[in-house]
Amino acid sequence: MALGVCLFTLAPFAARAAPVRLLVLGDSLSAGYGLAAADGFEARLAEALRARGHDVRIIDGAVSGDTSAGGRARLDWTLGDGADAAIVELGANDGLRGTEPKEMEVNLTAILDALAAKHIPVLLAGMYAPPNLGADYEKEFRGVFDRLGARPGVIYYPFFLDAVVGHPELIQPDHLHPNAEGVRREVAAILPYVERLLAEVQ
Repeated sequence: MALGVCLFTLAPFAARAAPVRLLVLGDSLSAGYGLAAADGFEARLAEALRARGHDVRIIDGAVSGDTSAGGRARLDWTLGDGADAAIVELGANDGLRGTEPKEMEVNLTAILDALAAKHIPVLLAGMYAPPNLGADYEKEFRGVFDRLGARPGVIYYPFFLDAVVGHPELIQPDHLHPNAEGVRREVAAILPYVERLLAEVQ
């Protein structure tokens, strides 16, 4: 009986001993396009979280070139081994392709609904549309993220590239993707939001 009481008492601590499985569902911005693996967003985020004392295993769900539709299509497969929390970083390629914002909203909503159904807390990373598509498109595009970011249970990081935009020295020669130093600054900026996300798991 004493052994049973002891095991029951220790069970919550044993459960917390496992690493938090953190899914990063994204595109080339989180996949580390053009960078060595150690300099990519996922690797740098894992490193920063370890330095802060978090035991986290990153589930790589970032695919270069992916759109919100692509992320939606492969979500079930990506969640095959389960996840405890998720970062959703999609939309940049929708903007580059001129995808209708309403279509992107349908896809992102489906992703958030699927994660909510599995009780997986989410950090949604926002994005802006390319300015060449016009003010109306830009407003509609941005509105999608602002609406979804206000959903109950969603932690909203308004702009994934906030730490590097306006700093050409932090961008690769393609003028689209952050370089290694840019990623380091991105991770530092988003880290408090990720820690809030992990707190939702614990």
